[in-house]
Amino acid sequence: MKSIIFILLICGFAIGCNTTKTSTANKNELLENTKLSDTVSISNEELEYEIIIIEPGFNSWLVSMAKPEGFYSQQYLENRNLIYVNEWNNRVIQPQRYNPNLYEMQIDYQSGIDYGYEVNYKLYNYFIFFQITYNQRLGPFIPRI
Repeated sequence: MKSIIFILLICGFAIGCNTTKTSTANKNELLENTKLSDTVSISNEELEYEIIIIEPGFNSWLVSMAKPEGFYSQQYLENRNLIYVNEWNNRVIQPQRYNPNLYEMQIDYQSGIDYGYEVNYKLYNYFIFFQITYNQRLGPFIPRI
């Protein structure tokens, strides 16, 4: 299966002052558990496309805050995703201007390919989550839920 869209871990961990120390092994285990619980994988096996999103908090946000599946039409999602992907990819190729820790790699999303509803729905919601969480604006629309 081809992985055409792969969004890497974007960490936003806050480290606070603490008088107790946690072992490195416990921290690594906690980080791995966080990654597993915050990993969303979407695939369309017929078309051989897959999205893997590893983002702390995205999975719970998707379940609790996002509009339910079916709320948007697939055409609406495709149109918005094209705008967001184009802006995302523009920012990836300009690391001197945009934070390279936020925009790590390009997304291969092309118009004219039917990725299916689920892929478009979760990609769209990731962009909304990303914009709200990191106070970014990827298009002319104000990101809202």
